[in-house]
Amino acid sequence: MENIPFQLELRPEISAIPNIYGASDYQEFREILIKMDHMLQNSHLERRLLDQELTQWLADAEREITSSTGKQLAFQYKVLRYALRCNIARHLTGESFRKFSIRLADSNLFQWFTGISGFEHRKAASKSALERYDKRFDTVMVDKEIKDWLVTLSDPKTAESMGLAEPLSFSSTFMDSTCVKANIHFPVDWVLLRDATRSLLSAIKTIRKQGLKHRIIEPAVLMRHMNQWCIEMTHVRRRKDSKQKRKAILRQMKTLSHCIEKHARRYKAMLQNRWSETDWTEVQTQQVICRIDNILNQLPAAIKQAHERMIGERPIKNSDKILSLYEPDIHVLVRGKAGNEVEFGQGLLLCEQANGVIVDWKLFKEQPPSDSRLLQETVIRLEKQYGAIDSVCTDRGFHSQQNEAFLKEHHIYNALCPRNPKQLQVRLKEPKFLALQTRRGQTEARIGVFKNAFLGRPLRSKGFLHKQLSVTWCVLTHNLWVIARKALADERAALEKVA
Repeated sequence: MENIPFQLELRPEISAIPNIYGASDYQEFREILIKMDHMLQNSHLERRLLDQELTQWLADAEREITSSTGKQLAFQYKVLRYALRCNIARHLTGESFRKFSIRLADSNLFQWFTGISGFEHRKAASKSALERYDKRFDTVMVDKEIKDWLVTLSDPKTAESMGLAEPLSFSSTFMDSTCVKANIHFPVDWVLLRDATRSLLSAIKTIRKQGLKHRIIEPAVLMRHMNQWCIEMTHVRRRKDSKQKRKAILRQMKTLSHCIEKHARRYKAMLQNRWSETDWTEVQTQQVICRIDNILNQLPAAIKQAHERMIGERPIKNSDKILSLYEPDIHVLVRGKAGNEVEFGQGLLLCEQANGVIVDWKLFKEQPPSDSRLLQETVIRLEKQYGAIDSVCTDRGFHSQQNEAFLKEHHIYNALCPRNPKQLQVRLKEPKFLALQTRRGQTEARIGVFKNAFLGRPLRSKGFLHKQLSVTWCVLTHNLWVIARKALADERAALEKVA
């Protein structure tokens, strides 16, 4: 792959892009984006990401590098470069696919950054193309390249070429865990029946539009009945006999759900047998069938769950609950925070170094283990990637006697916040411990910035693999943003010192 030269499309110099003066926020954003472009090219991070993805593309297609594939490789290289930069720019703005598509078509600055501000025909990406770009790269590969790139920034020469006054140091590590909230409504049991009804009736209407029809009450009428019972279920809770009324309404909802389930099975069978009569391809047909199957496979359990909790008044274990019909990998996470006792989503572990660069991260598919059980494997992973660590600082959730013994054995300074208040008072008298714990307050803010500004509230990616890739893209964008800001600050400080 390294033997094939790639000629990138010409683009104008940044000085040719119209600048807007007077808006300091825009000026700062523009400078950061220019610095990020400089870092992507000069650090070879971009080239390594593209080479790895092209190598994988060749392996998947079982192609050999020959002269006949040169043009196709050059085209794929440009597409991948465009996809990479669109992903970074979109996560930097925190926009949805649709909104960023509009912004990309309207912004000269983003067109320059992504590489479509050429001298000839220009074409911005649609929302669907942006979604494909977001899922184009391999998560493991991007994860590895980010960490390898961070290691290179610990070299003084490489750091200087990026504009940093000092190389990055990985001696001090600050870690914390959080919850990536799922893009779902509050998991009310009877609302799950409404969701199932809505999805099945939507699929049935889609099939009927293709001319395949079976005897059924108008789907809009069935949906209206379900919505009316949902409204009644909401308002009846204020009455004295609310418990009996809610049980009666749920029984009606269950009857309607069973009726719609039977209709959905009939339409599914009809579509499987007569799909050739429609305008759909076989792939489109399977997509509709999969949508129906996803609901039909979970509907009996959703009905049973609502019955057990509302009519039988029996509790159900969190591990057995259906929280969403569309997101199977989310969990009930007891956070114990003021105004946020319980969250629904997936656990996320973040580790940063002293400058705020995220050096390690992990999104959990299953129920995340307690923080104290995460520390040892995380430290081992950090030392393997970045070398020896001098100190580890966390909140009290990571503290345990086993972790203290582990850090002592590895000759790492223990800055874990003790659970015992008296022990904490004693340790706060240590200057190094106090300084590290004071710095740890920035880690709490770092998580807020990462989740709100980059990841989105909520994260809209569906499925664990896509969520994992989105987190990785956000880490890359965040680190480019942090290092670019630091490089600009160092450059200004050096100019002021000279002046």
